Amino acid sequence: MNTGDTAFMLIATAMVLFMTPGLAFFYGGLVQRKNVLNTMVSSIVLMGIATALWIFVGYSVSFSGDIGGIIGNFDWTFMRNVSADVPGPYSSTISNLTFAMFQMMFAVITPAIITGAVAGRMNFKALLGFVVLWSLLVYYPLAHMVWGAGGFMGTVLGSVDFAGGNVVHISSGVSGLVLSIILGKRRGYNKVSYRTHNIPFVILGASILWFGWFAFNAGSALGASGLAVHAFMTTNTSAAFALLSWMVLDMIKQGKPTAVGAATGGILGLVAITPGAGFVPIWAAIIIGILVSPICYFSIAVIKKRFGYDDALDAFGCHGIGGIWGGLATGIFTDSSINGVAKWNGLIFGEHRLFVAQVLSILLSIAVSIVGTVVCAFIVKIFVPLRVSEADEKLGLDMSQHGESAYPAFNGLD
Repeated sequence: MNTGDTAFMLIATAMVLFMTPGLAFFYGGLVQRKNVLNTMVSSIVLMGIATALWIFVGYSVSFSGDIGGIIGNFDWTFMRNVSADVPGPYSSTISNLTFAMFQMMFAVITPAIITGAVAGRMNFKALLGFVVLWSLLVYYPLAHMVWGAGGFMGTVLGSVDFAGGNVVHISSGVSGLVLSIILGKRRGYNKVSYRTHNIPFVILGASILWFGWFAFNAGSALGASGLAVHAFMTTNTSAAFALLSWMVLDMIKQGKPTAVGAATGGILGLVAITPGAGFVPIWAAIIIGILVSPICYFSIAVIKKRFGYDDALDAFGCHGIGGIWGGLATGIFTDSSINGVAKWNGLIFGEHRLFVAQVLSILLSIAVSIVGTVVCAFIVKIFVPLRVSEADEKLGLDMSQHGESAYPAFNGLD
């Protein structure tokens, strides 16, 4: 046990939790006035639901034991035998409970990302049921397969994911896309303008997310080490260059840079570097950040328009596509001398095995997310409608789902 590492991880844990309110502000600023509270509480409520699930069973089935490389066992349910004073199997310098708390914050924010894809039309009760099932059927198995002792992706395939490219971003982005297709488009989609109602909220949310992301990635080193410093630097580097890259795209396409574009670009850089933050050189983080913006821009502006799906706040376009690029980039640029967890170097250093493993792990993550989302949506639909009525959608989800208004004195048109 190391008190310095423990202190570092406690701070990192609190910072990662702070990312969920940051996401709430980011998403809340992007939607219409009449849906801002519903959009924000859809993230905030997970600080309760996901925490309870994690304590009851989530940590145990994600990280205790191993069953076929797919899932853990029930040895640590209700945090039994999870000591605050004795290290667990994942770090020799912090306690098992410290590791459990840090990982809990990932389990909180991941389903919150999905909510951006279905903003403005999903029944709140159905959403709560969906995220419970999704955590059980998608998130926990993926967390075990990628990070758990004996997990299939990490142990058998040999893929790497430093802080959640597969587990967090690909899973939530792909699931958000599938759920948005199941729900159908918002009323008047492609006929009315869904205006960003509060750009300062967007900037505030993006800034909180950027701040918390240092803990998200550097904290995944599980101690105050040189690896944490390296992950901290690659994180900021990728975000900075992605922000600049998106601003250039804005100037090319619109003739002027936008605040929302700059905020979006920064988030994309954070998403893309997440799987490789502790594996790739700093110079590679520059390339990853520069390229993620045009890749995701193309996904949002061209692919989304071509296929016509209503991923309301581009959860798939940002997190799904950005996470996939980040996972592939990890297979290209990884230098195993930075972090010995990587069994092989990336393509650019003359080895191909890691890249192949990354591709396979990405495909498996996509498959699990698609199947799991369809199953969860089908089960929930048996008990409660997935979508609000047309009248409730027109009224706005703030009033129809919560009986509250974010701006009670506002009488203008939305």
